[in-house]
Amino acid sequence: MRDLLIPYYEHPSVRPAEWDAIIAAAPRLYGVVLNPASGPGDAPDPAFAEVADRLRNADVRVLGYADTDYGRRPGADVVRDLGRHRDWYGADGVFLDQVAAGREEFGYYQRLATAAWGAGHGTLVLNHGTAPHPSYARIADVLVTFEGTWATYTRLGPQRWRGGSGVRLCHLVYGVPAGADLAARARERGATVHCAVPGEGAHPWGTLPHGLDLGSAQ
Repeated sequence: MRDLLIPYYEHPSVRPAEWDAIIAAAPRLYGVVLNPASGPGDAPDPAFAEVADRLRNADVRVLGYADTDYGRRPGADVVRDLGRHRDWYGADGVFLDQVAAGREEFGYYQRLATAAWGAGHGTLVLNHGTAPHPSYARIADVLVTFEGTWATYTRLGPQRWRGGSGVRLCHLVYGVPAGADLAARARERGATVHCAVPGEGAHPWGTLPHGLDLGSAQ
């Protein structure tokens, strides 16, 4: 089952073995978030372009990262990032980060969704980090309804989702100990997409998900 969404924010020239391991896990991957420079950067990066080609050849969605600053970032800047991801890296989807969860910001994201579709992006992932207003299910393929530590996740009560059934929910959890079964907990809470990494602190997404050790790339 393709239920693993990987936001891996390390450069391919610095961590080539890790990227090999990710690509080797292609049959398990819902998608991989491509994030050269907190977005596409100011110029194409050949190393990321090569990784993106390899992912697509392995039939893996390439999701271009763009920060929205909870609806405060100018929409034109986000749209520019979406175009660059498509033009430079052939991204076939979008991962919007720091997404607002309230109904009042929905119009902003609806306009971004329209721009993403117009640029040729077929998949839209919205990272709210919490359960958003149900309206967001109308525009997204995946809603990230939790991003945080394993300690917080294990204390989290049942999440009630009142949105449409056509959207998939995702939980992104870091500081996860080896052997912990995030997939089972996520399914219990209605999330069919997930990622569990051991990393902690300010940059947890520089570590591979549990189960993707470097030996998987051999």
